[in-house]
Amino acid sequence: MARNKLFVLDTNVILHDSQCLYCFQEHDVAIPITVIEELDHFKKGQNDINFHAREFLRGLDELTGDLLSESGSPLGDGRGTVRVVMSRQLDERVRQAFVQDTPDHRILNTALLLSQSEADRPVILVSKDTNIRIKAKALGVVAQDFTTDKLKSVDTLYKGKRLVELDDQQLDGFFTGDNSPSLVDLPAVEAPLANESFVLRSTARSILATYKSQSNRFVRIEKAKYYGIVPRNAEQSFALHALTDDSIRLVTLAGRAGTGKTLLALAAALESRRNYRQILLARPVVPLSNKDIGFLPGDINAKLDPYMQPLYDNLTVIKGQFEENDSERKKIQQMLETEKLLISPLAYIRGRSLQKIFFIVDEAQNLTPHEIKTIITRAGEGTKIVFTGDIRQIDHPYLDSLSNGLSYLINRMMGQSIYSHITLEKGERSLLADLAAELL
Repeated sequence: MARNKLFVLDTNVILHDSQCLYCFQEHDVAIPITVIEELDHFKKGQNDINFHAREFLRGLDELTGDLLSESGSPLGDGRGTVRVVMSRQLDERVRQAFVQDTPDHRILNTALLLSQSEADRPVILVSKDTNIRIKAKALGVVAQDFTTDKLKSVDTLYKGKRLVELDDQQLDGFFTGDNSPSLVDLPAVEAPLANESFVLRSTARSILATYKSQSNRFVRIEKAKYYGIVPRNAEQSFALHALTDDSIRLVTLAGRAGTGKTLLALAAALESRRNYRQILLARPVVPLSNKDIGFLPGDINAKLDPYMQPLYDNLTVIKGQFEENDSERKKIQQMLETEKLLISPLAYIRGRSLQKIFFIVDEAQNLTPHEIKTIITRAGEGTKIVFTGDIRQIDHPYLDSLSNGLSYLINRMMGQSIYSHITLEKGERSLLADLAAELL
């Protein structure tokens, strides 16, 4: 009978999910002492990784059994054991391959030594760091990503819309001759999901519609202007309808740069402003090119401005739809001055209670699944949350198109009655931007 596998955890797995110990079924888990040392540096702070470090260490401390023995501590019925592995002298192969003695190399060294001492069963290093997985494989150590909350394929991710071919007779119910939206039953459309959007097309005409699960009917979507912004394609019409529908409390918009995700969300928020106490626009601060925010000159506001500038750019576009003295344009400035409209880094929002807020989170693909959950679970009565992002443009070192929080959210929420999603595919920024996105 084959023995259980032994999984060796890297620090970044724990910082990604503090409950990771319980994701390996009946198999055993080994934690290098170097990982415990690294977690000690992450205990203090209010960010998500600090929370995970504290939660994991508390949970480890509460386990019974000897964590330093080979038998380890049991993780519960149907699960294996966990143990902490003390540091040993660096293996000669590690010493020769890598000049520096770093925490990563010590974790790698532990996995290598365990693969030798536990040769009768598979030993697998689990890490979110692509580089350490490559190093492990070069040394003959089996290594893999932490895939518990990872999708199988981007191609199967829910898009929130589809094209359906129907005959003219089936579409007649949408044309009632008045201005009220028609509720139409279309048995020909197979298994529609709540708030799924449709281009219903016949040989003579086509209409845009969305499915309402509560009434089991399809509602026609009309093209309209939202705070000066007019949708330029069917996808944008779908998005604006969902963003201004009070029955939908959670919206995700995915798509490449230039498809209008943030602009549409902001226009819809301004259009719906009377229904909310405040409009919040936030985005995670993810420094590019491995340069920490501390390298930027100036005080904290000056440091953060470059990260928030894309949100201000979208606000400028909306202002540009009105004349200089137009009351709607002036209203935007008044909202900024009174903080009825607030643009802020996401870290500054996390501690707040979100009551009757229209909350837009930009660049959501740079959030982990746990961070997404943390934000949504803070939503109070009357709050609407919108996540926008491009799942193929990840700036986070340990996330990809399959494991980021936005993809995870879309996959888990599809079909819920208060949720809507649209993937925007057609770029509307400019012909040059579309060409670059397609070819470069």
